[in-house]
Amino acid sequence: MTVNQTIQCLAPAGMARPVGMVVPRVPDTIFFARFNPSPTKRETNMNKTDRDARFRQIRDKVESGQRLSMDDGIFLYDPEVPLQDVGQLANLVRERKNGNVAYYNINTHLNPTNVCVYRCRFCAFRSDLRDPKGYAMSDEQILQRGREATENGCTEMHIVGGLHHQKPYEWYRDLIALLKDNFPKIHLKAWTAVEINWFEFQTKKSKQWVLDDMRSAGLGSMPGGGAEIFHPEVRDQLCEHKANTHEWLQIHQAAHELGIRTNCTMLYGHVEQAYHRIDHLMRLRELQDITGGFQVFIPLAFHPDNTKLDNLKKPSALMDLRTVAISRLMLDNVQHIKAYWIMLGIPTAQTALAYGADDIDGTVRHELIYHDAGATTPQCLSVDDIRGLITEAGREPVERDTVYHRVHRSETDFRDWHSGQPVDDAVAVS
Repeated sequence: MTVNQTIQCLAPAGMARPVGMVVPRVPDTIFFARFNPSPTKRETNMNKTDRDARFRQIRDKVESGQRLSMDDGIFLYDPEVPLQDVGQLANLVRERKNGNVAYYNINTHLNPTNVCVYRCRFCAFRSDLRDPKGYAMSDEQILQRGREATENGCTEMHIVGGLHHQKPYEWYRDLIALLKDNFPKIHLKAWTAVEINWFEFQTKKSKQWVLDDMRSAGLGSMPGGGAEIFHPEVRDQLCEHKANTHEWLQIHQAAHELGIRTNCTMLYGHVEQAYHRIDHLMRLRELQDITGGFQVFIPLAFHPDNTKLDNLKKPSALMDLRTVAISRLMLDNVQHIKAYWIMLGIPTAQTALAYGADDIDGTVRHELIYHDAGATTPQCLSVDDIRGLITEAGREPVERDTVYHRVHRSETDFRDWHSGQPVDDAVAVS
């Protein structure tokens, strides 16, 4: 049986604080490993009767709206726990939070440079300054990308790239201002916490200053990249020199306090184990309890091609679906879970809509980072393609903007659009 056939067989027939509110500092317990996986290791030796009883306990917690524990999450990663059962639980939460809709947006990516001071082992995108593949975009190239986005009705530009040691902070800031001045309607979702941390180093200013300065230039929200895996046992192997867990979480908290919405992510399927993943999810959950500023979680499947970890196999579709489902179950305070079709592949992303995901990302023009790492998905999907694959999965397609407001478009001119009410209000009303 092929992976796609397996996926088809598997497919099943609290209010956050207002963003911008002053919140307590993040406790140090979020930043450091503090979970002992040994109790759950013993659970993996259960017989079927005990395992079924343990799953019923978790199911009862989910059905009654109780929060799952570290041990619960690790248990659900046990391959002896049927994936379809985990998926059904996640779907229960998904439909409780988001109904039968599946969200998408019309977006484009902009990676202004691939030259980077860091040498993360998992990255196939970065380049040295003198490498033939290294580049840095000119203002005209950046403006052309903005014109193309406008002509194609994009509501968002997703902007991330390398940390170019010969480009000053002002180059990155001016790039945002250039786009905002010329294309004011497009939402600029820009710079991961790793980039913000680099800008702190460049400017010798605080993260709050950098974020506020970027916002004044036109930054609308932040992507969730750079999180990778928080646990130091893994993070030190992958990217020991770039922004650490403490810095990543503090930067996102600072953004939330300023009223800047952010996404959050986890890179899985490389050298980590189940307890590293659950540890990661719980740290995100704890920060969300404090700030309420994460709007969506995106589990990112590792692609090993052209990286320093190319001896590894990429995670299977079954691992992808289990991770999406467990993420939905553990992150009870994050409204949306995204199945990023670029990394998962279209069939798995479709199936994930029944395993906890309620968002499939967007048209994604000009994505480079994951394609450089071996992603074989298309470079771009049309709106008809996106809506069709959502409908085929049995969900109702709804276009949203970056901050999850429903998008309304003119029937005569696709480029004429405006944002309406928050999609979460619409779900609550229905």
